[in-house]
Amino acid sequence: MLALWPSSQAGRFDSLYELRIKNPQKRYTTEQSSTSLIKKEKQFVAHNYESLPVVLSRGKKATVWDVEGKKYLDFIAGYSALNQGHCHPRIIRNLKDQAKTLSLCSRAFYNSSLGEYSEYITDYFGFDRALPMNTGVEACETAIKLARRWGYDVKGIKKYDAKVVFAQRNFCGRSIAAISASTDFEAYNGFGPFVPGFIKIPYDNAEKLQELLEKDPNICAFMVEPIQGEGGVVVPQEGYLKKVQGLCKKHNVLLIVDEVQTGLGRTGRLLCSDYENVKPDILILGKSLSGGLYPVSCVLASNEVMLVIRPGQHGSTYGGNPLACRVAKTALEVIKEENLVENSYNMGMLLRKKLKRINSRLISEVRGKGLMNALVYNEGEWGTAWDFCLRLRDNGLLTRPTRDNIVRLAPPLCIKKKQIDEAISIIRKTLKSFE
Repeated sequence: MLALWPSSQAGRFDSLYELRIKNPQKRYTTEQSSTSLIKKEKQFVAHNYESLPVVLSRGKKATVWDVEGKKYLDFIAGYSALNQGHCHPRIIRNLKDQAKTLSLCSRAFYNSSLGEYSEYITDYFGFDRALPMNTGVEACETAIKLARRWGYDVKGIKKYDAKVVFAQRNFCGRSIAAISASTDFEAYNGFGPFVPGFIKIPYDNAEKLQELLEKDPNICAFMVEPIQGEGGVVVPQEGYLKKVQGLCKKHNVLLIVDEVQTGLGRTGRLLCSDYENVKPDILILGKSLSGGLYPVSCVLASNEVMLVIRPGQHGSTYGGNPLACRVAKTALEVIKEENLVENSYNMGMLLRKKLKRINSRLISEVRGKGLMNALVYNEGEWGTAWDFCLRLRDNGLLTRPTRDNIVRLAPPLCIKKKQIDEAISIIRKTLKSFE
């Protein structure tokens, strides 16, 4: 017997159709001014970001333009997702070529790109296996799952007693697991209950880690950023990463290094951990792994660690899709062939040298490595770090504060000396305008 749609539901369907499809009162505007576009975002987008008031419409290398055509130097680079620069033509070309043939088939089947990409990236960084995901936070959670399973299957921790240690002021995203590992009040407040088994200790404090590892045999991993990005571009003491690696080896604990922001040339080395010749047990990559064109992340590890995960225990519909693989492989090729790591080191040295020569009561510290840098801005009656960034915007340089009064300076790695000089001129001019 044919089931008929209830008349009450049919009426409801008609009203929804009128509302969504035929509503003559719905007004869509095509105005493209900054004011109208900001207003539209504020009206229709969740208020989960406080964006700097500028509306960008075009980018090339280290330069962007707003909808009115004003030109800016980009000194945030998509939070290091644009190491290769905006709209890199080779990455775009290969993305288009792959999109024309096959973009997605899920991991239900093998595809012609994943094996080749995985061989390339494991050789590139010296690991046995890759687990492809999409975003940095997904990769971080993947690393935690791997570490926990390794803790049970290899280390012999009693089931569901495994613990993971994190550094305070870390940032690996805003999922429930990520905020459970966070000490950022704005990120976690009001979103509990949290994931159990996470311990937080001070950053750049190997002694605290040692104390913890000596008394708790249920710790399976320590996860850390070589430089804390969202934490305020905090550079640890020389030797910190080497010390924690030694402690992890001694106590049979996995060292997970989160290089989502610091990796792929950002700090003047291919990986920031290369400064101390540290190879982690689990390496996390993301952001500029796709040149800013497509969500791609990856977890790299040895066979011993990676093969604790078996079919059906972890995955992603989009992770490892042909389009992502082609884009990521090209993005890695660009970093190597265009000498972006070397340029990051040289331009970073130049930037910090010139910044430290600026004599201003508004700046108390310049810190960083490569092209991952920050100014510590002395807030006062002359204004906040946010005010400073607004005036930088007016003068043609885009960035924003992180951790209140710390202003990030992290342009694409393709930036040239002339643009560094231009940026210094803008910063000088902006500082003088407050004095």
